Amino acid sequence: MAAVDTTRPAPFGAITTYRAVSGMTRAFAALSAWNDARITRRALGKLSDRELDDIGLCRADVDLMGR
Repeated sequence: MAAVDTTRPAPFGAITTYRAVSGMTRAFAALSAWNDARITRRALGKLSDRELDDIGLCRADVDLMGR
C-alpha cells in the first residue's frame, strides 16, 4: 500500500486574506451591535418613567444598556 500525503501549504497570501476578512467581519458585527444598542437606548429614552416602570425598567437601566 502506498501512503499519500494530502496536506499542502496554504497558497501565498491566503492566511493574510483570511485574517483581513475575519477582522472586517468582527468590526462590522461590533458596529452593528453598537447601533442596535443605540437605537434601543433612544427608543427607551423617549418613554416616560411610568411606561418604563410598566416594562420593569427605570431611567438608570436605560443609561446602562449597551455599555
